[in-house]
Amino acid sequence: MAPPRTMPRIVVAGTSSGVGKTTVVVALVRALAAEGLRVAVFKCGPDYLDPTYHARAAGRPCHNLDGWMMGREAVLATFHRASEDADIAVIEGVMGLFDGASPTGEEGSTAEIAKWLGAPVVLVVDASGMARSVAAVAQGFARFDPELELVGIICNRVGSRGHLDLLRRACDAPPVLGGFPKQPELAFPERHLGLFTADDRVLPEDKLDAWGRAASEWLGTSAIVERARAAREPQTTPAVEATRGALPEERCRIGLAWDEAFHFYYEDNLARLESLGARIVRFSPMRDTHLPDVDGLYLGGGYPEIHAAALAENAAMRRAVETFAGTGGPIYAECGGLMYLSRAIVTQGGVSHPMVGLLPAETIMKERLVALGYVEVETQEPTILGPPGLRFRGHQFRYSELGPFARATAEAYTIRKRRGGETSREGFMLGPGQVLASYVHAHFASNPKVAAGLVAACAAYRAKRREQAATCS
Repeated sequence: MAPPRTMPRIVVAGTSSGVGKTTVVVALVRALAAEGLRVAVFKCGPDYLDPTYHARAAGRPCHNLDGWMMGREAVLATFHRASEDADIAVIEGVMGLFDGASPTGEEGSTAEIAKWLGAPVVLVVDASGMARSVAAVAQGFARFDPELELVGIICNRVGSRGHLDLLRRACDAPPVLGGFPKQPELAFPERHLGLFTADDRVLPEDKLDAWGRAASEWLGTSAIVERARAAREPQTTPAVEATRGALPEERCRIGLAWDEAFHFYYEDNLARLESLGARIVRFSPMRDTHLPDVDGLYLGGGYPEIHAAALAENAAMRRAVETFAGTGGPIYAECGGLMYLSRAIVTQGGVSHPMVGLLPAETIMKERLVALGYVEVETQEPTILGPPGLRFRGHQFRYSELGPFARATAEAYTIRKRRGGETSREGFMLGPGQVLASYVHAHFASNPKVAAGLVAACAAYRAKRREQAATCS
């Protein structure tokens, strides 16, 4: 019997944030796709925005690989599930190659993920104004962790062909595999949360194609593919694999808020819900006037503050969500979803836009970042996610806070920050306990019981509805 195929894989890391990792990955992936390769794309860390660019470039979903939130086994399982039908996997790192949850260890870093995956690493360096020093940077990164396989350098923001040739001569081990000149006309636009979401307007196909052509011209794509094919296969643990393969019989239908205002979801979370018998049904809180026939709602993160006027104008949908909650329908809301369930979103300019009103407080936008970082949650009360004592991990990144509450509201979560260890109460339970809203973006891989609890709550509501319908008939 022939040995199992080793998936070619490459990690694109950086010396720090802001050196152009996302641009390099988008260009590389587009160039490889133009050559006829099926490219599986991944993003290290909790980021929601960069994956939208990778997904557009590859024409398939991008999956997050987060060492701290997911753990090694779930990272490996997600990687193998999402790349099993691909020809090559490209993984973008987070921050600098060795930056993570700790200043003294590799936990949560790109280096950790690369070693778990057995993946070679190419390092993106901002080479503007740099010559021989590129060798010092490259060799320092290569020697810092002997267990990591750093196989090449990509020099971003070079001044010319001559500049790139100079850098190649200066650094031969690890070798310079290519680079990019400054191309402001192709730059990705940004706003307060970072990049814009990569929809057709922000990232039209012709810009993607232009980056692909630039990669073919400036990067050594064949050399990168050669190094990716030399990757070693790590030990896998398929027992925890979340799969969208042979799905089980439908137990419930979960309405997923999905439009310009709501689209921050971990692909792995959705896969886990589906593997447990949930059918995901997408709807738009901005445009639809009624909810689909569902047994629960999952309101994720996004940009409700940017689209607050449109959400407010759709009073029919706001009433539909309120009515669904009033009948005992389970609603799980994260960050943007929490904002939508509040009384109103108040912009930085002081304009108030009415929202659903289940949460008796206003969401107030701030000029500066209010919360950023990993958190660990422990439930103190029974919720739609399961019994008290449930622990899971997540991430916060927000520019808003809740104003004073008009009435007392149950707080089911104790949240502990990864850095500093400070604790606080959150996780607002509303109505008869079937609505749960939080600023935390939870990753279900940190505790699979979370997904199981949500599906069970939605399935129970379906059974209740059917029993009521049978009684009425």
